[in-house]
Amino acid sequence: MKQEQFLYRSDQVRELDRRAIEDCGLPGYALMQRAGMVVFRLLRVRWPEARRILVCCGGGNNGGDGYVVARLAAEAGLEVCVLATTPPARLSGDAALAAADWTGDVFEDVDPTGFDVVVDAVLGTGLEQVVREPLARLIERLDQARSDGRVRGVLAIDVPSGLNADTGMPMGTALRAEVTVSFIGRKRGLVTGRAAEFCGDLEYDDLGVPGQVFDDLEPDAILLDRDLVERTLPPRPAAAHKGQLGHVLVLGSDFNYPGACLLAARAALVAGSGLVSVATRREHALALASGLPEAMWADGEDGETLGRLLERAGVLALGPGLGRSDWSRAVWARAIGSDLPLVLDADGLNLLAEQPVARGRWILTPHPGEAAHLLDCDTAEVQRDRFATVRALARRYQAIVVLKGAGSLVAGPDGRVAVCPFGTPAMATAGMGDALTGIIASLLGQGLDPLLAAQAGVVLHARAGDRAAFGRRSILAGELIDALPGVLP
Repeated sequence: MKQEQFLYRSDQVRELDRRAIEDCGLPGYALMQRAGMVVFRLLRVRWPEARRILVCCGGGNNGGDGYVVARLAAEAGLEVCVLATTPPARLSGDAALAAADWTGDVFEDVDPTGFDVVVDAVLGTGLEQVVREPLARLIERLDQARSDGRVRGVLAIDVPSGLNADTGMPMGTALRAEVTVSFIGRKRGLVTGRAAEFCGDLEYDDLGVPGQVFDDLEPDAILLDRDLVERTLPPRPAAAHKGQLGHVLVLGSDFNYPGACLLAARAALVAGSGLVSVATRREHALALASGLPEAMWADGEDGETLGRLLERAGVLALGPGLGRSDWSRAVWARAIGSDLPLVLDADGLNLLAEQPVARGRWILTPHPGEAAHLLDCDTAEVQRDRFATVRALARRYQAIVVLKGAGSLVAGPDGRVAVCPFGTPAMATAGMGDALTGIIASLLGQGLDPLLAAQAGVVLHARAGDRAAFGRRSILAGELIDALPGVLP
């Protein structure tokens, strides 16, 4: 696995910095100058026509990086203005050295209007409290100038000011950037939660530190890569037949949600399942069969029929459109009483919250609201720290958990977390969760273990969404399913 796939907490990143300086003998100011050079080169590539640069420097090493960028930009002949939230005389360590090497003026307040690019070097990874005045006012002014078009772009160093680098949540207010560049260790909070609203494109540079800096420091999470499915999904045998490629049974679609099972079943088939059965309300089975004749539709109200299906299936997908009626609860109870691998979604999760049980080989796929129900908390608490949430769910239910949302997280009971960096806001439409349930169930049936099925499933789902949404504001779940063949190996 590549170093750029490892994600760290802020305290771990500080430990990496310490190791590079104290254990490997790299001067801190040398690392700061490398960081400044990376930022300046990125600025020139991203905004080649930029001539007027506003560099906003805080009081820590993040601000020191900013002073280096300012010096390099001025030496290149650009018009540079430095706004300092902390007077240079009050700086210490490497930041003080960087400020001393800046020979231009330093201002306490600057109107950002007319600058081509703002370099955000105000608040770094140590932010843990809500941003207070006067920094909050500065961040809001800069953000407004960007929104109004008075500034062409913002380049954030390490993390956009005001964003929590561990959770991806703004601490009261945060500055939106077109691009954010991180050094040495990638911060976990930049790839989930609301981070996508603020970070823009993510860039990473290890500053050339020796590999030993990372030895024996377990990353807090990993970033999933686009080739995961190709590496993990077994090739289809040359003489394959449908019975070898998994039999998924989809259970759900009460009266008000007839399409949910259809989407899940179709996703499972397109993702490669050999057989897909659907047990649903009697009238749905008759009405929906013409919409997906490749699936086997069954009367889910008949107990004997349901029992036979449970005996024949290899994987269960429980929850799409399930509802909470008496019929829903009866189907749910039959399903969780089986020993089959199980993907739980939607009301399958809400019923689990009412009657908590824990079984192996289960995959839970909650969105934040369902996660809150499962943990008996509110959605705001779930989103406040998505890493803590997904770990708590995996421990409580001894299952693989997919916490859906921007930067979906996948965790197992051992606490290991993986983050999916793919996907698009265009996927924020109904039925996407049903499609994901079908995809993951299909991968389970094709031989992947639950953890890999969940990880590969979210990558496939998100990449298909990216493919379907190219140049579009929104897409339908069915369009995402149509795009799956283009991202399957």
